[in-house]
Amino acid sequence: MPDGTESESRKLLKRLREVMAGSDAGQTRLDKITHLIADSMGTEVCSVYLFRDPETLELCATEGLDAEAVHHTRMRLGEGLVGRVARAGRVVNTPNAPAEPGFRYMPETGEERYSSFLGIPIQRLGESLGVLVVQSREARQFSADEVYALEVVAMVIAEMTELGAFVGEGAALSPLHQRSVVIRGTSAQEGTAEGHVWLHEPRVVVTNPIADDPQRELERLSEAVEELRVGVDKMLELSRGADKEQLQVLEAYRMFANSKGWMRRMEEDIARGLSAEAAVEKEQSLARSRISQAQDSYLRERLSDLDDLSNRLLRILTGQGNNTGAELPPDPILIARNIGPGDLLEYGRTLRGIVLEEGSVGSHAAIVARALAIPLVVRAKRITTEALNGDHIIVAGDQGLVHLRPDDTVVSAFRDKIAMRAEAQQRYASIRDKPAETLDGQTVALHMNAGLMADLPSLESSGAEGVGLFRTELQFLVRNKMPKRSELVALYARVLDAAHGKRVIFRTLDIGSDKVLPYMKPNDEPNPALGWRAIRVGLDKPGVMRMQLQALIRAADGRPLTVMFPFVAQFEEYRAARAEVDKTIAREKRLGHRLPENIEIGAMLETPSLAFAPQKFFDEVGFLSIGGNDLKQFFFAADRENERVRRRYDTLNVSFLSLIEQIVERCDRSGTPLSFCGEDAGRPIEALCLAAIGLRSLSMRPASIGPVKSLLRRADLGEVRKIISDARHRGDQSVRPAVMDYLRDQG
Repeated sequence: MPDGTESESRKLLKRLREVMAGSDAGQTRLDKITHLIADSMGTEVCSVYLFRDPETLELCATEGLDAEAVHHTRMRLGEGLVGRVARAGRVVNTPNAPAEPGFRYMPETGEERYSSFLGIPIQRLGESLGVLVVQSREARQFSADEVYALEVVAMVIAEMTELGAFVGEGAALSPLHQRSVVIRGTSAQEGTAEGHVWLHEPRVVVTNPIADDPQRELERLSEAVEELRVGVDKMLELSRGADKEQLQVLEAYRMFANSKGWMRRMEEDIARGLSAEAAVEKEQSLARSRISQAQDSYLRERLSDLDDLSNRLLRILTGQGNNTGAELPPDPILIARNIGPGDLLEYGRTLRGIVLEEGSVGSHAAIVARALAIPLVVRAKRITTEALNGDHIIVAGDQGLVHLRPDDTVVSAFRDKIAMRAEAQQRYASIRDKPAETLDGQTVALHMNAGLMADLPSLESSGAEGVGLFRTELQFLVRNKMPKRSELVALYARVLDAAHGKRVIFRTLDIGSDKVLPYMKPNDEPNPALGWRAIRVGLDKPGVMRMQLQALIRAADGRPLTVMFPFVAQFEEYRAARAEVDKTIAREKRLGHRLPENIEIGAMLETPSLAFAPQKFFDEVGFLSIGGNDLKQFFFAADRENERVRRRYDTLNVSFLSLIEQIVERCDRSGTPLSFCGEDAGRPIEALCLAAIGLRSLSMRPASIGPVKSLLRRADLGEVRKIISDARHRGDQSVRPAVMDYLRDQG
């Protein structure tokens, strides 16, 4: 870049800083900025478009267009060249704008047919805030140096926008991070919560985007990068014994930290007038824009590495570190891009709710959130960029909705709903010790699901008759290495102690699919839900299965023991697993260990194939538990991770209920105990219908036991069964409408 252009760029940034230091209102600031840029670039027009909402851009300031168009001219994302820049996050530089695809002439702005057009995205860390545009009558291609200079200015405008510099009298825009926002995500754990935002990784706020002394800024950057490199080297040294994948991530960190190109670009940004912090953020934003659109999956995966490294560097430069001085509120709602199960367990039950920008309904975080009964919404787009520490927030886990900085109407409606639920909870508490006996004298056993020691107090408080499913994989997922057998023995013994004689069904390790152990080499499977998981892993890696069975037998220490194998698809898999149990018992006996008083061995029926297993399977298996979540997704060929299809199919679909009914009949013929386990067991209407078709044991999260018991005690299963039968004969797709009509008639 020639010295003159460089000097002009720095001169412009200094003039911009003078504008920002003034006491002008937001609109006046923007107007001065567009004038400065047009004057510096030698163009007739400079305009700033900012997002009014996620889909609409608004002309917020202009030099050269009709002033009356400001705050009146709007365009949709993707509309015209400006909308194209905003959507793609890429520069559009053309000497002949009218010839460009998607060009839109806006006569309301009084604009002439300007030939040249340069549009620069105004963005911060992947968040698109608007578009900076310069136009001229002369047909000219703006040079690479001019584009670069305007990118630097756009970066400063992004920081100013983030800091609310353009908010004020006449600006007609509400400040960022003060607007009421509704974000729709995916429900991963039901429940509702109100509280205040706690960011797992607080955002670093850059308050000094323009620097006075480039040489000092270069020194600050050099010192911070050196500290970063030393830190990465230390992490590598401490992780020499770690697995290959972890080392690869750290090597990628080292590669980025030592990248000469990355360093050179930041030094160039500083030379043009940016502070060291702003230079880091500018390169981070540009890299995000480039890498996120790359076709190479490896490059896209490395985006998180670059993000993490840039954030570490920003914390070093700003001195904010991981602790920004904010204190955990008394009612924290955790906000994160993603979070591991170990970190989540450290927060524990202090959290009121969790909202993740990424994640899935079957992720490790979702498993822990369910175990802790904390409402969880995943795939809440832009939540980490929208939310600030301390923001008022409402999480509606049932609907997958997040109300950030909600208005009074939303808060009032939410609190009314909470009050109604509290009233219902008092009613449930009054029947806690009563059986779930229906009006026609049928009794349904209600059990709870668990996965942590912290769940066990709910056995008494919920009125559950036992633990219908204890997930043993959580203890494997939250560690960086395989737990020792002695550790598992101690844990399982504490679980049995806490149950005080009530039955606990231990499900053996259910890993694979979306539950990959940190120390287990991930398999690149096109459809992991149908791949190497659960019992398949156990039979292929019998050493792990034997170790877990030994731990369970020793933990029982003479007490009754109940073990269940997950994801059994055919009779031979159950037989092979049962044989491992017999071998383990024989070995434990030889070693002189005390054997369980009696041992029950069962299986989870989660695949349609097992419903059609030979009758001998039903005669041999100790008990069966229908895993409703997996069985439903395989029955309807609808991935429960896919929002487009997972809500498309109803549990009360006549075809699905017919399959369940067939399983009930086969178990009745063989005298095999049968239960239903899953989210649907804890939904009162679904639970009522499952009981009506013959299921007499349901297992659910503890909080669902009260509502399910309350409805069962007020219903007649014979009448509901007749309604289901009539709906089937009418050819109804689902029995839900007919059952709901019956319940309304019953009051």
